[in-house]
Amino acid sequence: MIQLKYIKRVVLALSNSPVYGGQAQLEGVMFGGKEHTITAIRRNDDSIDYYHFKKVQNPILQKLKKIPLVRGVVALIESAGLGSRHMQFSGDRYDVTPGEEEDHKEEGSRLQMILGVAVVGILSFLFGKFAFTLIPVFIADFFSRWIEGKTGQILLESGIKLFLLLTYLYFISLTPIIKRVFQYHGAEHKVINCYEAGMDVTVENVQAQSRLHYRCGSSFMLFTVFVGMFLYFFVPTDPLWLRLLDRILLIPVVLGISFEVLQATNACRNIPVLRFLGYPGLWLQLLTTREPKDEQVEVAIASFNMLLQVEQQPEIAATLNHD
Repeated sequence: MIQLKYIKRVVLALSNSPVYGGQAQLEGVMFGGKEHTITAIRRNDDSIDYYHFKKVQNPILQKLKKIPLVRGVVALIESAGLGSRHMQFSGDRYDVTPGEEEDHKEEGSRLQMILGVAVVGILSFLFGKFAFTLIPVFIADFFSRWIEGKTGQILLESGIKLFLLLTYLYFISLTPIIKRVFQYHGAEHKVINCYEAGMDVTVENVQAQSRLHYRCGSSFMLFTVFVGMFLYFFVPTDPLWLRLLDRILLIPVVLGISFEVLQATNACRNIPVLRFLGYPGLWLQLLTTREPKDEQVEVAIASFNMLLQVEQQPEIAATLNHD
């Protein structure tokens, strides 16, 4: 039986949600705090360039972020919006020599980058909707003549979703640009792990940390598969059209619960008897992260340190690239 002291530690950890998080970018890393976000990228002349964006403090959103389940959907939308802004900056700057940005824009690079981000966004949306929501339902329904019962159908459908997710991540990880993004993803995790361990954030200390983190978005993706599988037991499976409709309508619910599961597993990571709850997400990160090089860790550290400076001295933000 789980001791009461462990339950108290989980509740305390959940009430003290983490302040800092990040995202890997093209040749760089973005870190965000309560009010500010900073991206640092490595330019092709080996210099480090920065981009700052201040979060919009919307009173309604701030209230929604305090509501369990709802806050997960809000956080996901906010994260996607911030990520797009910072990805636009990194995509426009990382392969351009400083001082040639305007020429680069005139050559149409900015338009190509925006179109590229748009195409990736559309494809990701379609892939998420059809591959992870509809296609598994159709495939599972095809095998319904051999697999009888609701339990078998749901397990098969969830297994197909998991297979598609792992296959997708594996094949994109083979592309050179995504490999480097995954290295920066690992660098981001190492910096956060180093900071949360109370150590000085230096290259040596950061490289000694794990490239895996309990609070990673990769873990969130995996949890959506398991949470969805659990919820599907409580909704009708026949006829097929109703099953498809249920899957679509449950998407916000699945996202909201998965976010809470992610926060809970992070809160349990220092509790020996509960630490294993986050292991599946960590295993998935073996696909979505790579061991970074020292120069990549330097960029991640630069981004994190700049964020800390801007939080202490907001006027510094005026000297950085911003909208």
